Amino acid sequence: MLEQAQELLQKYFGYNSFRPNQEAIVNNLLKGRDVVGIMPTGGGKSLCFQLPALILSGTAVVISPLISLMKDQVDALKANGIDAGFFNSSQSVDEQNEIIRGLHNQSLQLVYTAPESLDILLPHLNEEKICLFAIDEAHCISAWGHDFRPAYIQLGKLKNKFPDIPIAAFTATADSATQDDIINQLNIPEAEKHIASFDRKNLFLEVRPGKDKFPQILEFLKNKKDQSGIIYCLSRKGTEDLADKLNNRGYQAQAYHAGLEAEVRSKIQDDFINDNTPIVVATIAFGMGIDKSNVRWIIHYNLPKNIESYYQEIGRSGRDGLPAETLMFYSYADVVKLRRFAEESSNKEIQLAKLERIQQYAEALSCRRIALLSYFGEHKTEDCGNCDICKTPPKFFDGTILTQKVCSAISRLGQKEPISVVIDVLRGAKNTNVYDKGYQHIKTYGLAKDVGYIELQQYIIQMVNQGIISIRFHEKGRLVLTPFANKVLFQDQKVKLASIQLKKKADLESYKEASGESELFEKLRTLRKEISIEENVPAYIIFNDASLKDMENRLPQTKDEFVQVLGVGESKNRKYGHRFIELIQKHQQQEPIPKTLKKNKRSTQQITYELMEKGYSIAKIAEERELKEETIYGHLIKLHQDGKPINLFEFITKKEIENIVEAKKSIDDDEDRLKPLFDHFDEKIPYWKLKMGLYLGLN
Repeated sequence: MLEQAQELLQKYFGYNSFRPNQEAIVNNLLKGRDVVGIMPTGGGKSLCFQLPALILSGTAVVISPLISLMKDQVDALKANGIDAGFFNSSQSVDEQNEIIRGLHNQSLQLVYTAPESLDILLPHLNEEKICLFAIDEAHCISAWGHDFRPAYIQLGKLKNKFPDIPIAAFTATADSATQDDIINQLNIPEAEKHIASFDRKNLFLEVRPGKDKFPQILEFLKNKKDQSGIIYCLSRKGTEDLADKLNNRGYQAQAYHAGLEAEVRSKIQDDFINDNTPIVVATIAFGMGIDKSNVRWIIHYNLPKNIESYYQEIGRSGRDGLPAETLMFYSYADVVKLRRFAEESSNKEIQLAKLERIQQYAEALSCRRIALLSYFGEHKTEDCGNCDICKTPPKFFDGTILTQKVCSAISRLGQKEPISVVIDVLRGAKNTNVYDKGYQHIKTYGLAKDVGYIELQQYIIQMVNQGIISIRFHEKGRLVLTPFANKVLFQDQKVKLASIQLKKKADLESYKEASGESELFEKLRTLRKEISIEENVPAYIIFNDASLKDMENRLPQTKDEFVQVLGVGESKNRKYGHRFIELIQKHQQQEPIPKTLKKNKRSTQQITYELMEKGYSIAKIAEERELKEETIYGHLIKLHQDGKPINLFEFITKKEIENIVEAKKSIDDDEDRLKPLFDHFDEKIPYWKLKMGLYLGLN
């Protein structure tokens, strides 16, 4: 049966070989064995149960936590020519009955359902009709996990009711304690564990101090306007404020949190999945189960509460295997807030221990990937070369005198003040925290005024990590000295500190080169978007970015060649092959712009016109002529004025023209200036479009 699985892997999914652990898991399920698969997001968990479902007699029942994503998962299977359906509370009774009929007559190879809907479905299931149970996001069944959900507890009865049906439990984030608990809760003691590497080599890992975050985010997003990404915030208000600020700067962003109406959340999620909204600013309520493959970056605006959450959230980027960036902001204020949440939780000790580990990761001065993987029991010794520490290793200096100043200040403050007050005293701050208590009179006042606030805070955290200072979080975060501090103060113990480099952006030149997008790739992406709109499914269901990159490299000319492209199975080759092949052939036939055309004596507008006639894009003309696109659009307006058959409505809609003209009339400005109009639209409409709108609307 394994040979059959290999054939179906190519036929339906367009892959020539299994990823690590997939073959072993498929083989176990085909033999009727229970399995637990710990595989990173994007590691191919779904194939592990989808392939056996195509081979075994009966229907595979897949239990997934989010009903809002089941349609996308089913659409993806149907796009590959596989019969699948979903059963949940969002459906009408007629739709649910249709799925039940499909179970009875075994016309469905897979059925997705939520744990809350399982009780309704169970009476219609028996061992003759079911081939396996697959439980996605299985960490939700464990109180040791980071996202416990009570509805998952009932899944423990499946093994009692269906003792001979294999159960496959999958998750991307489970430490050893959670893994054992999953096996125990699901009553599958004989289950074989398959633990894939947690190493997502394509993800760039970076942590920055949480100061001046918004300017850093703007710099980070500078060349990413059309890329999909998620920004995670701790609070609902934080998501809304940040989304508003991004929109005011010309980015398309939507806030997502549990306080929104279900319909609103669903619409935001759909817009993101369908590439209509590139940026979502969200609480942790967003993202679980999203299969969107072309998320290119993740930002954590606040420190996550544990490494599992962080790993799962960054794992939503780069699922297609192409390079992706992750950025976490780390601040002492976040630690204090998360500690308070942890101390109020029912499993306080567990949550505090997990918070301490994410702190250690954020404060690491050596390869972050080594620190991250070690949490999940995977030990590597070689630096990864793809994190901020590896790209720009810290430089150490003799920090003994600075440490002595800090320790002395803590001592003179009676070891009763938090880090913020200690820093204020050392930097000579003139605020009520200092003056009301007379701290401006102590000897250490102003001794470190030459060190910036954020730098001094980070140095003190290093001292904490080295065991020189301790933080009493349960006592309002006061700093106290350890016995090691006495050695520093009185026994000439030397201290090395890492220089704080407040980076505006990391050294990502190699990343940018790897992720550069060609003109052909943009054309392929545009065609993919057109097809996705026609079929009313997310673009990644048609093909992911990795498939488009493979097309770009292979340049297939026939359907026999197209089916060799990564992710192209028989169904997709039959449905889409001819359209992508035709586009590739047209692109190859487009000759480079002759140098004689660029340098002849014609007017600059005439040269643009001749190139337009040859089918060159605005971007290509601008690139080849070494002009700004804004200039080329200006040529088009002039050409239209001169009577050339230029269709300006390819570049601007009638609605946009109406809005521009209406805005112009409402602005009290007699001069023929575009700046007031540009400001009126919050700088979101470029000057060339304003000029074109006024030309078409007022003439």
